[in-house]
Amino acid sequence: AALPGPAPADWVQAPLDPAVRAVLVGFDEHFSYAKLCQALRYLLRGGPDCLLVGTNRDHRLPLEGGAAIPGTGCLVKAVETAAQREAFIVGKPNRFMFDCVASEFDVDPARTIMVGDRLDTDILMGNNCGLTTLLTLTGVTALDEVWGHQDSDCPARHSLVPDYYVDSIADLLSVLGE
Repeated sequence: AALPGPAPADWVQAPLDPAVRAVLVGFDEHFSYAKLCQALRYLLRGGPDCLLVGTNRDHRLPLEGGAAIPGTGCLVKAVETAAQREAFIVGKPNRFMFDCVASEFDVDPARTIMVGDRLDTDILMGNNCGLTTLLTLTGVTALDEVWGHQDSDCPARHSLVPDYYVDSIADLLSVLGE
């Protein structure tokens, strides 16, 4: 929705749904200043009882040929900045989603592998959940980054190191066929 009127005083006059008790920030190619204003108004009205939830903190999304677009993390950060509080992230690397799946299905972490193309989300979540991790180098992560984390003296950086890596997920097809 557009901002209701030409001035900031008009923008705070738009009606708020009294049933709203949470603001969820996810990928939205139509994110706008008007939506940011509405999110802030709901969060201010509800105070700490109005949840601020983000789907993930991906700062960019890779495209073919090395191009990228801003990720959901950019939108989450905009709302966090306006609200002056941190969102609860339900997606990777937070273990919330894994715990939801594990509560519904018989998941044995020792027999589960997390496959992903990002160290800061996929691999970190897998390591946080006690899973074997496999990095595919077809995304935003280069092998030099892995070596840098592995060679670091910082324990937090070690949590970004995968157990295994492959150039492409297609490299696993022959192994999975056996």
